[in-house]
Amino acid sequence: MSKLTLLEDLKARGLVAQMTSEAELEQHLNEGSVTLYCGFDPTADSLHIGSLVPLLALQRFQRYGHKPLALVGGATGLIGDPSFKAQERKLNDDETVAGWVEKLRAQVSAFIDFDCGANSAEVVNNLDWTRGMDILTFLRDVGKHFSVNQMIARESVKQRINREGEGISFTEFTYSILQSYDFQVLNSSHNCTLQIGGSDQWGNITGGTELTRRVNGNRVFGLTLPLITKSDGTKFGKTESGTIWLSANKTSPYAFYQFWLQTADADVYRFLKYFTFLSVEEIDELEKADAERAGRPEAQAVLAREVTRLVHGEEGLAAAQRITDALFSGDATSLSQNDYEQIAQDGLPCFLLNEAEQFEQPITSLLSAFDLGTGKQIKDALQRGAVVVNGVALGLDDNFKVKETFTRDNAQFDNYFIVKVGKKKHCIVKLGD
Repeated sequence: MSKLTLLEDLKARGLVAQMTSEAELEQHLNEGSVTLYCGFDPTADSLHIGSLVPLLALQRFQRYGHKPLALVGGATGLIGDPSFKAQERKLNDDETVAGWVEKLRAQVSAFIDFDCGANSAEVVNNLDWTRGMDILTFLRDVGKHFSVNQMIARESVKQRINREGEGISFTEFTYSILQSYDFQVLNSSHNCTLQIGGSDQWGNITGGTELTRRVNGNRVFGLTLPLITKSDGTKFGKTESGTIWLSANKTSPYAFYQFWLQTADADVYRFLKYFTFLSVEEIDELEKADAERAGRPEAQAVLAREVTRLVHGEEGLAAAQRITDALFSGDATSLSQNDYEQIAQDGLPCFLLNEAEQFEQPITSLLSAFDLGTGKQIKDALQRGAVVVNGVALGLDDNFKVKETFTRDNAQFDNYFIVKVGKKKHCIVKLGD
């Protein structure tokens, strides 16, 4: 563990956006084990990499001896957080949200330790303490402590109110009260004294610290983490193919690994501090070595390795590296059936070959339909031996038919073909039933 205190380490990593009463919070953390929480609302059946910073922050606190609570928002997920959102969220039904809650519960559980003594982690669900509360009790016992004037003055709400044609519903307006109530309840039930979250949650967090002071008579604290941005101004966690998810069923370990490998030089050392447990000193040394080394920096490979291991484990990392090496070298003989399934999921453009008439056309026509070049380009590549199917270079034959190459006998695991045209055009072909 670093010789730095927890707050010193967080600051050195650039992981502190705002704090309530910094000196008192520092003292509070140094006095003994503190119970803290962070909330994760079920807005989909998986968290995405935007949730990694708070998830890893819970682990960072636990490594320093504190007790993390991961709150899965079974109640708040039914409402929707309006913070800095351009428009009203679509409301999902109870059954859908309940299913997402269980999936998120399993995901967050992978990042914190549930069997380490007094500071063992717990997962809590705010539906457990809101389900039975009637509207009059909520208005009298909770709502009366909130000033509408202060709530609409918050930047996250003000933006929605001032946006022409949009506004904010009373439903979403009450979200902040529900989140504040979570803090007050967890302070009573778990002696929770710290809430962490993204910087867009600052208003909700300070609402919770004030409600807890008013109702419980206890001093509690808040700390926010920065929202991650990329140096080029594009949105972090988005690619041309969509969001990068933590679930392997939505983003394969291979595609996840590739995302981090593509990190820009201007971002990589900052991301190493945000998303890994390498010490700040180790990251600074790596940056110095990269600056002195000719050629591509090593930092991207380190980042991809460390984050993929954290999210997908050693097995997921090994598969991602194995697929990467195989596609780069052109030798896919070492790949497993699961590896091919990952490639077909989101590793390469995937095409299904299942109609009988497709097998009767020239291979130049088929590969052109698979966006691997024009018919003339593919014919030229065949002449150069630059069309490779499962590692075998094809020659040019005017009578060459698709059915002579894409057969079950030639397929990997009876289904898959990796096709390369030249050095840059790749796809995977899967045989239909």
